[in-house]
Amino acid sequence: MSSATFHEGERAVQERVGVRDRLAQLGPRVIRDFMPEQHREFFGQLPFVIAGTVDDAGQPWASVLAAPPGFIQSPDPQQLVLQARPLPADPLQATLADGAAIGLLGIEPHTRRRNRMNGVVQGLNASGFRVQLSQSFGNCPKYIQAREPVYVEGHRSGSPAVHSAAQLDDAARRMIEAADTLYIATAYAGDQLEAGRAGGVDVSHRGGKPGFVRVDADGTLTVPDFMGNFFFNTLGNIAVNPRAGLLFIDFDNGDLLYLAVTADIIWDGPEVAAFDGAQRLLRFKVQSMKRVEASLPLRWGPAELSPVLEATGAWT
Repeated sequence: MSSATFHEGERAVQERVGVRDRLAQLGPRVIRDFMPEQHREFFGQLPFVIAGTVDDAGQPWASVLAAPPGFIQSPDPQQLVLQARPLPADPLQATLADGAAIGLLGIEPHTRRRNRMNGVVQGLNASGFRVQLSQSFGNCPKYIQAREPVYVEGHRSGSPAVHSAAQLDDAARRMIEAADTLYIATAYAGDQLEAGRAGGVDVSHRGGKPGFVRVDADGTLTVPDFMGNFFFNTLGNIAVNPRAGLLFIDFDNGDLLYLAVTADIIWDGPEVAAFDGAQRLLRFKVQSMKRVEASLPLRWGPAELSPVLEATGAWT
């Protein structure tokens, strides 16, 4: 790597949990400024990818791009070319622009493989765009529910129904309360020159037993944060910028729920101790929601919960 592997927010969280020295040695070996061949091939076989971007007001959003497998290609180890355009009403419609920071999460749920790629959008045109890489790294298979996605040609005609509001509606609450998966986009908000390749936008996966996201009466969301790779890309961004974007997918009907939130990290206390497996909690205050009906052109096989989740608890 030609610059720091982690920015100050990530290093601060690593310091707090006692892994900073270890990650200072490990980070440069596993977070690369190029994609290894297996990552390049992996992206090429996916029917969807999760994207994180930031709008003009500084709000991060988590989005999804979907197309037949092969829509992502890697002409060289530092580029991905995506032949796809944003789904109707996806925030990516407004945030995708030349020079924009973007985070990509390639995830294959049925094999529980996932790889990350953060970079900058270039060459945006009517058919897609390319991403110039800043960082590339893999993630472990923990907490991924195994369900196989299949792209559906000719998914729908016409515009989907879109429901926007400042707070959650009843359908959004039901969707969240049943969820076993969410995606979260966060963004670094410090000195980009100092952060170098460690700055920009990140998008990540969170999984749990159905109902692992608690929805309070006022619409506040609380999510257990389980043991991960200790990079703390998401928590490190939140430490310096509390704004985040959440994406929930209804795997039965293709509904998508986009949330703009502000985030707090609950480091310890009785709530953390009461949830088996939680290292800490993430608490989200919803600022706005957009729910798009039957938007995602994918159909999913039956879900098999991650075996790692057997050791985790539930809300009471």
